[in-house]
Amino acid sequence: MEETETMTHKTLDDLFKAVGLKGLKILVRADLNVPMADGKITDATRIERVAGTLTELSDRGAKVIVLSHFGRPKGAPEAKYSLKPVADALEPFLKRKVAFAHDCIGDLAAKAIDALPDGGVIVLENTRFHAGEENNDPDFAAALAANGNIYVNDAFSCAHRAHASTEAIAHELPSYAGRAMEAELKALDAALGNPTHPVVAIVGGAKVSTKISLLGNLVKKVDALVIGGGMANTFLAAQGKAVGKSLCERDLFDTARHILANARSANCEIILPTDVVVAKEFKAGADCVTVAASDVPEDGMILDAGAETLAYIATRIDTAKTVVWNGPLGAFEMKPFDTGTVTAARHVAKLTREGKLISVAGGGDTVAALNEADATNDFTYVSAAGGAFLEWMEGVELPGVAALVR
Repeated sequence: MEETETMTHKTLDDLFKAVGLKGLKILVRADLNVPMADGKITDATRIERVAGTLTELSDRGAKVIVLSHFGRPKGAPEAKYSLKPVADALEPFLKRKVAFAHDCIGDLAAKAIDALPDGGVIVLENTRFHAGEENNDPDFAAALAANGNIYVNDAFSCAHRAHASTEAIAHELPSYAGRAMEAELKALDAALGNPTHPVVAIVGGAKVSTKISLLGNLVKKVDALVIGGGMANTFLAAQGKAVGKSLCERDLFDTARHILANARSANCEIILPTDVVVAKEFKAGADCVTVAASDVPEDGMILDAGAETLAYIATRIDTAKTVVWNGPLGAFEMKPFDTGTVTAARHVAKLTREGKLISVAGGGDTVAALNEADATNDFTYVSAAGGAFLEWMEGVELPGVAALVR
């Protein structure tokens, strides 16, 4: 099994040892790209995670200057993408007043920051209102950096993008990882960087095509890889099994066989369904039956893993010290086809609760699937990062993380 060399980055603890914060202007890259409805944040997960860093810096007397993007403006101001409503909605989470500047660079930003008292918090306008943000323009990064003395990146969910506020700015100022970034990196290191073996990975979802790199990286790093969801159908069909009307990417049979061959070479056990739940209709409550994976009828669709498969997955989880999870095992959004995902998730949660397992999950529908199973709070760590989590699992260097390493 390959291990990943751990990269070292400075944390807030290093910052506190190095300098007193009172009156210092600290630029914090947060991810405030949160869902909003009627001026209220509808999913506060990312806000809750960055709140610790913001309040800790504020309590030490720093001027806390928050950078973020919001939505997808095209390098110019668009009213619907203003961060002003988010800044207003941030106050209850921080339990303090949050100021706002109508630009993230130049005089508007500078004057608003100058008016900020020690310990004050201000959100600067959307970084993507400037084309230099997504272009990782060093001049734009320098203009951002002019607003602060220190840079803190607490937005792991944006770390896969080489943007001015996540990458180039780190070359302009002394740079540190915030508390949420630090927690994420520790969890990911425990999951795949330098994990405690045996490691079992559970990967589900609809399509192999979106996870080729992910699967290719995992077979080199884990002891067993559970493949579920619609993507399992492609692997079953590539082995000559009929999958009826099930979702299946027939153009990826060679890719699937290549992944299976690489797994054998790496001594990684691939766990595919041996029995499956099939229905004739893709809808909640559809009549269904459990059959052997080799006996799927022509008019049947595979919508979940069967009881025999789930029992075997449980025995492999029982032998594991670390579980890393991405994606559901079936059509979890429809009952009764959530059974596989819920059963496996609750088993992982139970072992984690008992101190027998390190469990890390994230990416795509994973958070929703674990919430459905009421298992999220018992996992060691659940990432809200989406794309960054997936790219990290693929073994890709994340520019926003690499920029923090000195």
